[in-house]
Order: sequence, then C-alpha cells, then structure tokens
Amino acid sequence: MTTTEQTTESVRGALPFATAAFAFLVTMMGTTMPTPIYAFYMQAYGLSQLWVTVIYAIYAGGVVAALLITGTWSDQIGRKPPLFAGLAFALASSLLFAVSHGLGPILLARLLSGLSAGIFASTATAMIMDLVPLGREKLGVLTATAANMGGLGLGPMLAGVVANGAAAPMVTPYLIHVALLCIAGLLLVTVPESVARVARPDLSPQRPALPREVVPAFIPAALLALAAFMVAGFYSAVVPGFLSKVMGLHSPALIGVLTGFFFICSTLGQALATHLPARGQLGQSCAMLIVGVGTVAVAFQGEWLALLTLGTLITGMGHGFVFRSGLGALGQAAPAHRRGGVIALYFVVCYLAISVPVIGVGLLSAALPLKPVSVGFAALSVAFSFAALLWLRRGAVARP
Repeated sequence: MTTTEQTTESVRGALPFATAAFAFLVTMMGTTMPTPIYAFYMQAYGLSQLWVTVIYAIYAGGVVAALLITGTWSDQIGRKPPLFAGLAFALASSLLFAVSHGLGPILLARLLSGLSAGIFASTATAMIMDLVPLGREKLGVLTATAANMGGLGLGPMLAGVVANGAAAPMVTPYLIHVALLCIAGLLLVTVPESVARVARPDLSPQRPALPREVVPAFIPAALLALAAFMVAGFYSAVVPGFLSKVMGLHSPALIGVLTGFFFICSTLGQALATHLPARGQLGQSCAMLIVGVGTVAVAFQGEWLALLTLGTLITGMGHGFVFRSGLGALGQAAPAHRRGGVIALYFVVCYLAISVPVIGVGLLSAALPLKPVSVGFAALSVAFSFAALLWLRRGAVARP
C-alpha cells in the first residue's frame, strides 16, 4: 500500500467529505453569478454581446491556465494548499466585482474567478474522491460532480433573484458570496489532509500527459465532454443575451433561474446515471444531447419559452449523464497518485469546449443578428453530438 493510500484511508469520514463538497459548491457558485447581471453591465458600460463573450473567454482562459499549471500540484503538496489558494482567488474576484466601475475590473475579476474554478475543478474533485467513506466510492463521484454542476446552477439563480429586488444589483449578490466563501474557508481548516506531501515536489507547469492505462477510458470521455460542454458554454454566455435581446425578457431572476436550471438538470442527470447500467451510458448521453439541443434550436427559431425550458431539461440531463459517466470512468482508471493530474486534463478538454465555440458565437453576433447565430450554434451542437454518437457506436463494433 502506498503512502497516499494510507493517508487517504485514515481521514475518510462523513464530515470532512461534506465540508470539501460544500467548499466546492460555494466556489463554483461564484463563477456563474455574473450571468444574470451581464444585462446591467451592458447597460451601465455600453457593452456589446461580443464583449460579454470576451469576458466569458477570459474566465475560461483562467480555468485552463490554472488546470495546466496547478493540475498536478495537489498530488505532490496535498489537496488543502491549492484549495485555500482557490478560495482566495474566488474571494478576491467577488470583492472586485462588488466594487467594479468599468470593464477593466470586470475582466480582472473574471480571470481570478477562472483561476479559482480551475484549481477547484481538479483538486476538490480529487479530494472528495479521497475522503468518501469506505464502500461508498460511487457516492464520491456523484458528490463531486453534483457540487460542481450544482454550484454552477445555484450561482445565477441566487444572483438573479437577489439582483431582481436589490437596491444595488451589481453589488449585493457578490457580498453574499463573500460571506459564503468565508464560511467555507473556516470549515475547510478542520478537514484533514488526504494525501501525503512528496519530498521534492515539482511545481513547474506540466505537459499534459496520461498514464497508459487511463487512455482507453479518457478518449470516449473527452469526446463526449466536447459535445456536452459546448452546450454548457452556450447557456452561460449566449442564452442570457438571447432571452433579453431577442425575446424581450429582461428579468434577471428569470434569466438566472433558466440559466441555472440547465446545471440543476445536469445534477439531476448525474443522480439518475448512478442507477443505470454503466454499459451504454455514454451513447445514451449523446442521444439525450441530440434531442435536447434540437429542441432548443426549434425553441430559438420560434422564440418559445416553454419549449426552451423543455429543451433545457433534456439537454441538462444529457450533460449530467456525460459528465458523471466520464468523470467516474477516469476516477476509477487513474492511479491514486495521478488522479489529480488526470482529472485536470479532463477539465482542460471541458473548458476548451466551453470557450472556443462561444467566442465564435460572439464574433459572429457582431456582424449578424443574434437569433440566426444562436440557432446555427444549436444546430452545430446537434451535428457534433451526432458525430460523437457515431464514433462511439463504431468503436463498440470494432472492439472484440
């Protein structure tokens, strides 16, 4: 038994496990809180839809940078030091948002938010898997993915509802988040470290690399993540603008709830996935994405809110299936001392899928009306999901 495994077994328990999950949830809430507030920024600072996507791209860039730079750190220096750094970045981001009076501070705040999310995405996921009580390993994967997606869903919901009635809608939601982060930090102090520190850690940026035994699980998981997270980025950066500019729905509460609903449905999909046979789950996930995003495309074309809500339900659940099955497969395939790095590389794929297409939508929306651009993006997502489904079926047939 390795030192890492000994340390992990000695600290497993319900309270540390729940505390790590709470810190993860609260941190991820901050990454999506600006979504329903973008309309206020656009009005106050004269920002276009292109600038909104640039702001989102800055966030995604921070996530990818943190994953590539710090992805293997927690395997070497322990989980807690990176997590406290992530909390500090999240705290600085929300404070900067609360006092910002222009585009520059908003861009910096989003970069800090991305750095916090990148650190937490890999490190907190690995720590939750470390701390899950013995015999409940499936609960560890579900809790990690639910804390991630649940936080992303609760963030815009909370911000939208608070901004809807607050005297200072661009300030109050972030002050609430600051308070939640302080609580999470105090609780995290009580959590024991779950891995042993290596004698001579190498903290230089690491080239993305996979252990050979993880490659068969990583390829299909990454392929489906590309399709699923394209849609997640679309909901975070483009759907709010579509609701307000095309459909004339300006309520931050409505925008926040509908955007957050996607991620809440993803969490529901993850919970349901635990009760289904693992075999064929990726293919089922892909089919759900095709149906869901196709429904969203029709809703965009007809500007039907009810149909958009139904499409969000189906698409979100398909996203949850993809995320849960992919992360679960990698968590089981990766050796304990390489788990943080493997999960970090998976999240790099996810956030590249979130950011690159959304930037393209922002560029196109500067020259074309937002409605055909949004419908076209949804159609592209359907095509990509369908291609992924064909690839999976072809691979299944090719395997003996």
